[in-house]
Amino acid sequence: MEGCAAPRRRDSEEGGGTWISPEFISAYERLHGLGYAHCVEVWNGERLVGGLYGVSIGSFFAGESMFSAETDASKVAMAHLFDRLKALGFTLFDCQLMNPHLAFMGAVEIPRADYLARLSEAVAAPACWT
Repeated sequence: MEGCAAPRRRDSEEGGGTWISPEFISAYERLHGLGYAHCVEVWNGERLVGGLYGVSIGSFFAGESMFSAETDASKVAMAHLFDRLKALGFTLFDCQLMNPHLAFMGAVEIPRADYLARLSEAVAAPACWT
């Protein structure tokens, strides 16, 4: 989460910042302790170079944020997460906003009504992160 919260050059150039506050991180740490929040980290030797995190409920996973400190590190995290979710029986992976990066990874937009129906089924279906 701290990698996702770190200011990026683009953020400072656009006058923006991060919405990942210490309080937000604390809340996610509590969710992690309860078994709902999860992360995927990508390491190059001793250095964390990318990753992502999100929340799972039933067989639904909602990706929250991702980062790369090296080229394509977030893509490695996304590919690993997708394979893991599939192997564990997850049925819906929400990556929030469509962008070229996610489309390249295979994400597709679905109509709101379809999404809500899939979400209702996914949160009711059992799946376990481990």
